[in-house]
Amino acid sequence: MKDYDHIVIWLDYFNKTLSRQKGRKLSKDKCVFDPSLNELIESAKAAGLEPTATDDQVRFPRRPFVRSGYIVLEKKLPKTKILDKISEKMVAKRAKQAK
Repeated sequence: MKDYDHIVIWLDYFNKTLSRQKGRKLSKDKCVFDPSLNELIESAKAAGLEPTATDDQVRFPRRPFVRSGYIVLEKKLPKTKILDKISEKMVAKRAKQAK
């Protein structure tokens, strides 16, 4: 049965190397190259969101040949706003690492 209180955030939503057709949800300037699940978890926590579950052995439906991962968050805001908050933290962290 569908859970309307939680939202699934896939790692592929933030992958700059993917096209929108392959599962990227945000513009390329809001994405990073090959994000990791740990980066996704840390960025979500930095954005003030607490993951309730994670899984790194699953495959994103649009790319069934590659292992991906996801986190489950409590739905407090619309999904697009949650994705924007997480991507902001992820891009800032990557920019800090590059310096």
